[in-house]
Amino acid sequence: MQKIIFDDIDELYKRIGCNVAKIRKSKNISQLDLALAIGLKSVGLISVAELYHNKKHFNIEHLSKIAIILEVDICEFFKNTNN
Repeated sequence: MQKIIFDDIDELYKRIGCNVAKIRKSKNISQLDLALAIGLKSVGLISVAELYHNKKHFNIEHLSKIAIILEVDICEFFKNTNN
C-alpha cells in the first residue's frame, strides 16, 4: 500500500485549480461570472482556489457545480496537463 504524501495532495489541488482556470478562460467566463453562477457572492474563493493560495481549494460541491457551468466532465479538472 502506498503512503499518501502531503506534497502529492498539494500538487493535486494545484492541478485542479490550474485546470479550472484554464477551462474557464477558454470559455471566456470571468471569475466573477463563475462565482455568481455557483452561488457565491464574490470572486474570493475562485481566485484563491485557482492558485491554491494559502492552501485554499475547491471542494467536491464546487467542482460539481463548476463542471456543470463550464459544460465539462468533472474528470477534466483532475487531468495532468502541460501548462
